[in-house]
Formats: sequence, structure tokens, C-alpha cells
Amino acid sequence: MERRTFLKQTAAAGAVASVGSLGLFSFSPEQKRKHITILHTNDVHSHIEPFDPTDAKFPNQGGVARRYTLINNIRKENPNTLLLDAGDIFQGTPYFNFYGGELEFKLMSKMGYDAATIGNHDFDNGIDGLFAQLPHANFSFLSANYDFSNTVLDGHTKPYQVFTKDGLRIGVFGLGIELDGLVNKKLYKETVYLNPVETTQEITRQLKNDENCDLIICLSHLGYHYRNEKINDLKLASLTKNIDLIIGGHTHSFLEKPTVQKNSEGKNVLVNQVGWAGLRLGRIDFYLDNNGNSTAEGATIIV
Repeated sequence: MERRTFLKQTAAAGAVASVGSLGLFSFSPEQKRKHITILHTNDVHSHIEPFDPTDAKFPNQGGVARRYTLINNIRKENPNTLLLDAGDIFQGTPYFNFYGGELEFKLMSKMGYDAATIGNHDFDNGIDGLFAQLPHANFSFLSANYDFSNTVLDGHTKPYQVFTKDGLRIGVFGLGIELDGLVNKKLYKETVYLNPVETTQEITRQLKNDENCDLIICLSHLGYHYRNEKINDLKLASLTKNIDLIIGGHTHSFLEKPTVQKNSEGKNVLVNQVGWAGLRLGRIDFYLDNNGNSTAEGATIIV
């Protein structure tokens, strides 16, 4: 992808916003800012190759090779980059049917993903099938509201992880959708679903107060928005505090730019999601000064 294309999309989709609990402000010229880039995907669904050139909607778009090139170019631009995924890595092409998720995890490891959360389709070969593929994943699986105590995944996921980039502490945690009624219980077995709002309140307290995080990011597979009362990313943002960014999945929502949602304290949270099938790469750039003040720019990049 050419640099000018990214800049054009950034201009169209990346209005500057004050985010999280950090408040509205402007930088003075003498303030030194630290720059953190967050790249993200969701609901890739085993799409390894680009769509066919004759596809009616997405001709010749997507594919792991192009995404890898984009990611590497952005990392050269800013080494302080995190690469994250919001779940539903599995299911959607014959690659999953044949390899059972091995290829997806190996390619994500090659691309240098730092962390992912677990989507409902990641249980499609059962919890044992997911467990069997974990040795191929050189990145963390974050899941705060699935209790895996009585399953083979016990001890193989984390509720959160803290990454350090340019001296800044970035806390990332994961949330999954309620599996009952969505996934056959034989597939997820004794996995226990915990209330995502209550879980978020406790995890963000730990990340803010105990881990002293400068940024807090939620990897969510709850869904962007529903017309009913079901919990979703926008509701999660409004009912909690201390989150700076929610990276969403499940609803395959193509957002041209992040949504700015007020949290329970009236402060801004960015909520973003980039469709499905690896057709888009989300990019959020955070700029923080020495006092912890922050602004962010968001863009969706066509792969």
C-alpha cells in the first residue's frame, strides 16, 4: 500500500480525539510526546488469501501477505507498535477445515501479533481443538471473563497483559461473548461466562491502580451494537471507566473511523472494529506527553 493512500484515508477517517480518562488539552511546542501505534484485526475467519479478482464486493482485497507488508512498513515508521486481534480467528475457509487452526496461528506468529482474545468461532473444533493449536501461537490469549478452571485451557490464557513501549505501560485485557445459545456446550464444555461489566470494572482497577498503566485497551468479542439490551462495546464503554480503547469483533462492523463514546465518568473512550476476513487493518496512534495527557488519531486501512 502506498504511503499517500494511507495519508488520504487517515485524513478522511482519523479526526483527532481526546481519549480515555486523559481529558481534553493541547500540547505546547516544547512538550515531548511519546507515540504509540496500535494495529488491530478482528473476525479474520481463516482468510489466508485475497478475495478473488471477480468478487462482487471485495475484488482482490485482503490476504495475509498484504497485511504482513503493511504491518512491517508501519513498524519501520514507528517501532513502538502493538498488533492485536479481537477473536474469531478460526472458521470460514477450507484452510481451517484442513489444518484446524494451525496455519492461522503460525501466520499470526510470523506477523508478530502480540495478543488476541477468543471469539465464539474459535471453539468450532471444540475447546480441545483450540488447545491443540496453542503450541503454534507465539502470542498471548487474553480472556478475563471466561473461567477455564475446569477445562484444558486452564492456565493457558491470561486475563490481561501489560506491554511496555517507549517507557509507557499499556494494559490489554480480553472479553468474550456469552457462549450459551451461541455455541454448542459440547464444544466449550465447562467454560464459565462471567459478567463482562463487572469483570471490566475489576480488571481496569487493577491495571490503573496496581499496574500503573498509561493506556488501557480492551479486546472485545462482545459486538459493536445491538438493538436489544444485550451487552455490546458501546454499552461497555458507557458503563465502565479507565478504558482508553475498545477493539471490537463479532458483529463484522466496518467502521470508517473509531466511535467516541462517553464512559461512566463522562470521559472519552475510542471504540473501533474493522469488519471481517482481514479486509481492513485498524490503526490507532496515541500521542502522550510527560504528564500523561493524550490525544489519538484513528484510521482504517484497506488491505
